[in-house]
This record gives sequence, structure tokens and C-alpha cells, in this order.
Amino acid sequence: MQKFLSHLECSVCGLTYSPKELQTVCKSCGKSLLARYDLIEARKSLKKSDLAHAGNSFWKYSPLLPIQREENIVSLGESVTPLVKLARLGVNLGAEQLWMKDEGLLPTGSFKARGLALAVSKSKELGVKNICIPSAGNAAGASSAYAARAGIKCFVFMPKDTSIVNIKECQAYGANVVLVQGTISDAAKAMVEARRSNPDWFDVSTLKEPYRLEGKKTMGYELAEQFDWKLPDVIFYPTGGGTGLIGMWKAFDEMEQLGWIGSKRPKMISVQSSGCQPIVRAFDERRNDSEFWNNASTIASGLRVPKPFADHLILKAIYESKGCAVAVPDGKIVASIKEMAAKEGFFICPEAAATVVALRNLLKKNFVKRSDTIVLFNTATGIKYPELMV
Repeated sequence: MQKFLSHLECSVCGLTYSPKELQTVCKSCGKSLLARYDLIEARKSLKKSDLAHAGNSFWKYSPLLPIQREENIVSLGESVTPLVKLARLGVNLGAEQLWMKDEGLLPTGSFKARGLALAVSKSKELGVKNICIPSAGNAAGASSAYAARAGIKCFVFMPKDTSIVNIKECQAYGANVVLVQGTISDAAKAMVEARRSNPDWFDVSTLKEPYRLEGKKTMGYELAEQFDWKLPDVIFYPTGGGTGLIGMWKAFDEMEQLGWIGSKRPKMISVQSSGCQPIVRAFDERRNDSEFWNNASTIASGLRVPKPFADHLILKAIYESKGCAVAVPDGKIVASIKEMAAKEGFFICPEAAATVVALRNLLKKNFVKRSDTIVLFNTATGIKYPELMV
């Protein structure tokens, strides 16, 4: 199968780099690198109609993914995640076309499988023997699992108060787990310090390498295909590091260049917790980057990211889509987990529950219309958060 990966490009200064060599961030400005494809050439041979017969895995988009040789694909049996209409909850909220994309059905129980499958596969392709990652929980589990599958050693740094489920999961996969006092930012600092004496560790932190984003962008391709190539009006996305939001926005641009969709875009709604809302504060102040959120605290561990590394790309997508960023209180998050379970039979994660709270608020403000086609993302199975159901 023909591959169309062309080069890597800095998201800010535009410098280009070779994808045949191991890359991290831009050597000039320190910002994230983005994978670019020869979409003019791809448009000649890739037809969206062919995807209907290309299997039920996000690897069917592999011509537009960065892995050059199929033997380097590291897979745990990923499948396209279901898009489910939430009829009863929709009636309750007054939303006529309410849908949920359930990422909790991916390997390791979360959407992190998408990004880490690509990052580990590309690491394997480029000869990496050791990877390291700071994580609030689910990314650690996914990196540990895919590294185990690839025969790569994995070093994980997590906050001490990470759910015991996530910690035991990583240990079961054989990862080296280091627990750190504080948030994911503190875990990242500890990892950076450890790397000083371990220079062969490859850092797969959020958007500090180019390929996790490519895994997350497949959510955008799947969503377009599931809606028969007409994008929804609004997407609610729980935002910690924001890779999925940025990835979908990138996917929409690629698909338009391929001639698969038009120029219409969904409003991208970034949802955070009141206890950690750097993107919301930046949006409210109309800034292009965020400030570190001190004393970050929330029960939704995936949202406890005091300063996303690629905040400029998150905010760019929000502004360009005419979306917004909103914060919700922890107390309403737990109530929404129970509401979704009782009304729809889905045990969702707290990050996803935050989107339900945000939707209710934005419907009341009429920022989201009741007739809009709305998609919420359940980013992980609720089974991974037993401590919240007391």
C-alpha cells in the first residue's frame, strides 16, 4: 500500500525535518512538530468510498499515517469505536441529535491507545529501545501495553495519587513505574531529571514527539466516515493535553484537501475542570497560549494538566472553529457519571462526564442549539475509576 508521509513541519516557525530520523520538537523554537503528507498525490489514488471495505480498525487509514513498513505496526487489535445516539439523555437535555463516541472500548480501555499505538510503532520503526512518559494514568497504561507488545522498555512517571488501577496496570505490563508527589507537571520534571543519566530514553510526552497526534487524528477520520462525510455541528472534548482536539482539527483539514469533505467545521468545545482550567482562562482572556494553573485539583485526573505543552494549537482550533472553552465543577461530574449510567447504560469516565455538564450549560446559554448534531467523547471506560463510585 502506498504511503504519503512527506516531512515533519514545526507548528509555529514552519521549519521542516525528516521523518526518517528520530525527532522530538523543533530545534529552533521548541514547539511541536506536525506530520505532513503529500495530499495532492494522495488525492489521485485514495477514495473515501474504498474505506467501507477496508476493515474495522483505524489502521485502515494507514496511507495517511506515518508508519512506512507494515511489519512495524504494533497493534493490540484496535477497532473503530462506536458512535452511539444518546436518545434518552438527549430528551432530558433537550438535544435532538446527541451522540457519543465511545473510546473506552479501545485496548487498555481508553483513547490513549490511538496515540501510543502510533508513537510506539514509529519508535520501533526508528530503532528505539526505551521510551519514557509522564502520565496522569491512562497514557501510562497504553504506553506500557504497546511497549510490551513491541519488546520496548517503558519508564513511566505518575503522580502518587494516580488511581491504583492505572498503577497496577502499568506494573502488570512490566513497565518501570516511578510515583511522584504532585501533578503530571511534577512527574514530567522528575522524568526529565532521570533522562539526564539515561539519554537513550525516548520521550513520548504529549506533543513532544510528532506521532501520538497522528493516532489521535484518526478520531476525526472515523467521525467523518460514521456521519457519511458530513461533520457534526458541535464536538465536546475533555481537554488535558488536548492531543485529540488538535488531531481532529488536523484530520478535518487533511480530509478537505483530499476532497472527502467540504469546508464546514464543527464548533470545538474544550471542557476542563474548575480546579484546573488553563485553557478556559486563556480563552476568556483571548490569549494564544496559557499560563500555568497553580494548585491544580480535580477528580478527573486526565484534566489535571496545569499547562498543556501545545496550548497554542488547542486555542487555535477553538478560535478557528468559533467554539469555546468551559470549566465545570467536580461535584457535577460525579452526578453526570451516574446520570449517564442510569439513563443510557454507559459507565463513562469523569472526563467524559464533564462534557455532559458543559453541554447542559451551553444549551441553556443557547451557544449550542437544540437542533445541532452534537458529539461527546467518552475518553475511557468508567471501570478504571472505581474510587469515584462510593
